Amino acid sequence: MITSTSNNQVKHIINLNKKAKERKSSKEFVVEGIRMVKEAPKERIVKVYISENYYKDNEKLILDLINNDKLEIVDNTVFCKMSDTQTPQGIMAVVAMENKSLEDIVSVKNTNKDLSDNKIKAPLLICLENLQDPGNLGTIIRMAEGAGATGVIMSSNTVDVYNPKTIRSTMGSLYRVPFVYVEDFYETISKLRDLGINTYAAHLKGENVYTGPDFTKPTAFLIGNEGNGLTDKASALASSLIKIPMEGEVESLNAAIATTILSYEALRQRL
Repeated sequence: MITSTSNNQVKHIINLNKKAKERKSSKEFVVEGIRMVKEAPKERIVKVYISENYYKDNEKLILDLINNDKLEIVDNTVFCKMSDTQTPQGIMAVVAMENKSLEDIVSVKNTNKDLSDNKIKAPLLICLENLQDPGNLGTIIRMAEGAGATGVIMSSNTVDVYNPKTIRSTMGSLYRVPFVYVEDFYETISKLRDLGINTYAAHLKGENVYTGPDFTKPTAFLIGNEGNGLTDKASALASSLIKIPMEGEVESLNAAIATTILSYEALRQRL
């Protein structure tokens, strides 16, 4: 049992929670709570840490969930130091990152049980430029799963998807929604267009209402920074600028809300 905060494993977990640099160098991240641990792909689990009290109360559940060689019991006080939450549930895991490429995301097999497994789904991509709020990003990834998006593409200056707040906001969708960071966001938009994917920029100057275009075809939505929106360069590369009508004096919507409206219109059309 780990009984000291000086333990190297404890230090590693604290650093994983606090520092994106640590996560990138080790290619690992931390998830907390029984749901996030249970849903993690077993082959990607590096280690599971459990507080002494949680282990006593849930021994059978834990032994059914994880092999002993990947299990570490931690003193209750030390576990609280390791946790990124104010009220720890008593279980956390270190999980290995999964590497996806742009090509992986563009060609995704249809997971609809009523359709052939061999049928390639028309891409429905969410492209995020310089999104900075971890909660927004997590909400978008969770929503992307519900709306049937085939992947999320992020500019390199978008907030870290493995930020603990982002992870909590995904509610497990992080494991199932393909995503990738790209070094050159503008080049990627151009590449999507070359692949026959229609790119729609959510923009206040959009000439077309979002319900007009045909989103049953290969589609990518471009979503910009919370405060400044898309850069002019990204907007100029889009196939079309679309807008969400609004009344009153509201100028724009939260990035996650706007993405949800667009994505579920695509889902409505595809259903």
